[in-house]
Amino acid sequence: MLIVADENIPRIRECLEGVGEVRLMHGRQMTNADLSNANALLVRSITRVDRELLRNTPVRFVATATIGTDHLDKVWLEETGIQWRSAAGCNARSVAEYITTALLELAVRHELPLRGKTLGIIGRGNTGGGVEALAPALGLKLVFNDPPLERKGTEGPWTGLDDLVAASDFITCHVPLNRTGPDQTLHLIDRRRLQRMKPEAFLINASRGPVVDNAALLTALDDSAIAGTVLDVWENEPHIMWPLLDRVEIGTPHIAGYSAEGKFNGTLMVVRALREHFQLPQRELPSLPPVDKGVINPAVGAASREETLLSIMRQTWNINKDDDRLRTVAQKTEQQRGSDFDRLRREYPVRREFSNYSVRANQLDESIVKTLKTLGFKCFQD
Repeated sequence: MLIVADENIPRIRECLEGVGEVRLMHGRQMTNADLSNANALLVRSITRVDRELLRNTPVRFVATATIGTDHLDKVWLEETGIQWRSAAGCNARSVAEYITTALLELAVRHELPLRGKTLGIIGRGNTGGGVEALAPALGLKLVFNDPPLERKGTEGPWTGLDDLVAASDFITCHVPLNRTGPDQTLHLIDRRRLQRMKPEAFLINASRGPVVDNAALLTALDDSAIAGTVLDVWENEPHIMWPLLDRVEIGTPHIAGYSAEGKFNGTLMVVRALREHFQLPQRELPSLPPVDKGVINPAVGAASREETLLSIMRQTWNINKDDDRLRTVAQKTEQQRGSDFDRLRREYPVRREFSNYSVRANQLDESIVKTLKTLGFKCFQD
C-alpha cells in the first residue's frame, strides 16, 4: 500500500511504520500524477482535495489532520466512493489557549480589566467549546451564537448574531467555512456587522480567513470603527492582505492550533482512521516527550491580575514572537511572501500546552492560583 502524506504532519512516517510505503510531499505541490499509484492520501488544510487531484487514481481513503474540511470536496468524494475523515477537535485546546493569551495581551496593552467584560463566541463546537471552558476563569461573561446547534436543540442560551456583535466587548470566531447554504459563514463578519460592533470592542478570528471580510475589516480599522483585532487566519492564504497586517494588534500565520499536542493529536487521529478503514489492527502509538523546563517562577510585583497571568503564560509561549515573525515576512518582496508564510507554519517552533507546566505559587494570591488551575496549569508551593 502506498500512502502519500503532507510532510508537515508531525511524525507521520513513524506512526505509519509497518503499514505500507509512505511518501512525504509538500502539501501545496501534490499533483494528480503524484497519486497515480497511491491508495491513501493524508493532508493538511493547504491541499485542495477534489476531482482534479484524484481523478483516475486508486485513492480510496482521504484524511485531513485538521479540524477544518473546507479544502475537501466532500460531495465529490462521497459520490466517487472515497471515504474521508477529519481530525475534528484535535487542536481545540491549542486554539483555546491562543485565544486566552490574546485576550490577556489585549487587556494588558489597553489596561482593560477583563472581569465583567462580555466575550461573544461565534461557533460553540469543539474549539468554541474549548474557549468556553477557559474564558470564565478570566472573569468574562459569555454569549453564544451557533444556529446549527440551536436548531438541534442544544442547550443555550443563544443570542442572535447581530445582538451578539452589538453586545460584546470581545468577539471570537470558531466556525467552519461554508461558502453557501443556510449556514453560510463566508464574510459572516462583514461591513454591516463591523459597524454594529462597539467602537471599543475587539475582534479575534482563529477559524477561517474568509469568515471575516478582510477588506471591510481594514476599512473599519482605518476608520477607528472598532478598537482592534487579532487575526490568526486570513483571506487568500498564503497571499494575504499585507496592509491589513499593519493595522492589526496581533497577526499570526495560521498557527493558533499549532501546539505540539494539537498537531500530534491530528496525526494520531488520521492514523487510527486509516487503520480502521483498511481493517488493520490498531497498535500503540508514540507519545510526546515531557517538557524539559516545566517549572515557572512568576514575576513578583505585577500591577494587575491580567499582567500576572500573562507573565506566566509568556514563559510557556509568547504570542508576540509569532507576530514579529509574520511582520518580518511583510518586509520581503511580494514573490517571497507567500512561500515565507508557509515556511513559518512548516518551521513553527515547538509550543507546549499549559498542562505541561507547574507554577511555583508561594507568592501568588489564592484567586490567581485558582485561575491558573482552571486554565490547566499545575501549582505548587515549596
